[in-house]
Amino acid sequence: MALPRLPMPLMCTSFEPGCLDAAVASFDDPDVQAIARAEALYFRGQAEAADAAATAYLDADDVGLRLSGNLICGFASLSLNHIAQARSCLGAIVAEGSADADEGESEPLRASRMLFGAAAGVLLHLPTPFSMEEFASCAASLPEGLRLFASYLLAHASYLNGDWGKCVGMAENALVMKRGSYPISETFLHLGEAMGYMSLKESDHAREHFERAWALSRPDGLYETIGEHHGLLQGLVEKCLKAGYPEDFSRVIEITYRFSYGWRRIHNPDAGESVADNLSTTEFAVSMLACRGWSNAEIARHMGISAGTVKNRLSSAYAKLGISKRSELGRFMLR
Repeated sequence: MALPRLPMPLMCTSFEPGCLDAAVASFDDPDVQAIARAEALYFRGQAEAADAAATAYLDADDVGLRLSGNLICGFASLSLNHIAQARSCLGAIVAEGSADADEGESEPLRASRMLFGAAAGVLLHLPTPFSMEEFASCAASLPEGLRLFASYLLAHASYLNGDWGKCVGMAENALVMKRGSYPISETFLHLGEAMGYMSLKESDHAREHFERAWALSRPDGLYETIGEHHGLLQGLVEKCLKAGYPEDFSRVIEITYRFSYGWRRIHNPDAGESVADNLSTTEFAVSMLACRGWSNAEIARHMGISAGTVKNRLSSAYAKLGISKRSELGRFMLR
């Protein structure tokens, strides 16, 4: 009997930026190569093609293929506005993560099931089926690429708890300790540092890590993760990409709108929150900074726009949200 595959083989594989297609082609196992190709499509922002490629594995007998199929289809479905399928796939991942280990199951595979069970919750800003401490205790058994992604999830969980310094520290430690080159997982970690530093109002450090994430992503067109983090990056996408990379910027913003719409359709009702879904990306970024205590002048300097533009964007956001003052923004923003 063949040994179960580990999920998300592309994330597990070390390759240099710009060599993603060669990494996909390197897998001899046709099912593993097919899942790796679906991963590549997803991280390139091709949600429909990724969903089509991964759907065949939703009920696979092999747990690694099944986890991969459900993770890819679950998150691709958010961008496709297939909310029922997203819920089904993400629910299947949480169930896998919570299930008891099978007899003889390897520790890396058990840790992988917990990893993606955690991902389904953390990335939607929803509770996970087990504590982060439980998850952290087994994460060391993961292969390096998945271990780096696990470190990102733990950092993101700290961010959601308001411990922005811990978020930055955990991501930084993982990047310092890594041995191979894992552009997908490293991008997640640099974005984690960027959003943590932005919340700490250390925008120069935040920009440095965003630019590192961009340098890892752009050679292979891996725009999805950048777009998914837009709101948490609090204006960094506009500041770093809009003038210098206008075509790439447009692609990232397109991904942001598609993914965010689906994300909110699950997050808002499940969390009992009202994260805004009717603001432009610039209005949302300005509002995120404003509710974090940034002055109009600070926002203007950070985003490279005038203070008058900041004021106009905030006024537009207030009107759309039906509020009248800055202090009311918080309940409509990401935590």
